[in-house]
Amino acid sequence: MDSGKRILLIISGGIAAYKSLELIRKLQRHNLKVRCILTASGERFVTPLSLETLTGDKVYQDLFSLTKENEMGHIELSRDADLVLVAPATANILAKMRTGIADDLATTTLIATNKSVVVAPAMNVHMWEHPSTKENIAKLKERGIQLVGPDQGEMVCGEFGFGRMSEPLFIAEKVNNIIEKGQNPPLNFPNNKREPGKLAGRKAIVTSGPTYEAIDPVRYLTNHSSGQQGHAIAIALANQGAETILVSGPTQLPDPKGITVMHVTSAEEMLSACMAALPADIVVCAAAVADWRIKNPPANKIKKNGSIPSLKLVENPDILWELSKKKKNRPRIIVGFAAETTDIITHAQAKLLKKGCDWIIANDVSQDAGTFGSRNNTVHIISKDGIEAWPTLSKDAIGQKLSIKVADFLENSQ
Repeated sequence: MDSGKRILLIISGGIAAYKSLELIRKLQRHNLKVRCILTASGERFVTPLSLETLTGDKVYQDLFSLTKENEMGHIELSRDADLVLVAPATANILAKMRTGIADDLATTTLIATNKSVVVAPAMNVHMWEHPSTKENIAKLKERGIQLVGPDQGEMVCGEFGFGRMSEPLFIAEKVNNIIEKGQNPPLNFPNNKREPGKLAGRKAIVTSGPTYEAIDPVRYLTNHSSGQQGHAIAIALANQGAETILVSGPTQLPDPKGITVMHVTSAEEMLSACMAALPADIVVCAAAVADWRIKNPPANKIKKNGSIPSLKLVENPDILWELSKKKKNRPRIIVGFAAETTDIITHAQAKLLKKGCDWIIANDVSQDAGTFGSRNNTVHIISKDGIEAWPTLSKDAIGQKLSIKVADFLENSQ
């Protein structure tokens, strides 16, 4: 279904430009129309024909070719879109944006727009870490321009570090969230920003909900998690000023306003989304991730034929452990959950040692406790310093209390 919203995608030069084709598809999955501006250097990596085929729209390239009366000029291009996305955003175009240089169609459109602007940087690690790039990024942020990434990884040049363009799935989720929730005010409206909280300048990743592990195209393994606690924690962190990314399995809950939501289905997808969202200061793994999945689920529905099918299970990736074991750029604090039915504290303490995280939030999910689907929860915070028992509270209140505890921890561990 067409949302009626349009993204103006500016593709600048860089090897990451090849990802723009996949990015268009991901944006279209959110029912967003896409129109492209392709720079001269960007054309060295992707062709206008491929972009026109995917978007079903004209690709704009030359500032001085927009002369026909029925053709869009740069002003119309900048105003006809609901959001302007620069992906990949090279060091060159970021520098031009910062200084206001308008020497081609892309940069002229950027300086003429009155809409929200999102950039997805992509460059060599040393270019990203150069002081001039850092200054440019800081100034663009002050103006209200939002960044997605860059990610850490191996470069085409063989070097390793931050500078890789974020994955198209993550960029599309961020853009869709801004469009739907109005998270990013248009430029030149600095007074339209929320007051900074105790976590201002911090970045948080929260996982929430269950995961679905396919048995076949119709059936799946899952659990009773509603996602209420994870969503409440994400909202509380965002209310304290953190840039918050919610990685959510399938739930019946609406996407929280002002938060980037990455929708996933399986444990493997959740791990990939978390890794793509790094770096971060805070990670809270509140999702009830399925421990096992079916090995090689069939492409077609399993039919009843008088015999019971044999399903081989394999372990899912351990998301909490994978994040906790990182040695380089490990989040400052990683919080896990232990959903237990017996020996709650003992099992949570063992999990803390096994996973290598900083805190474990232990809660009773036995049938008598009624935690799954309930508005309330009773938790214990387990850390190397001991056990902190909290009274039964609403899940919203637990989220708020946890966000303050996280903020105090970060402030005191500088």
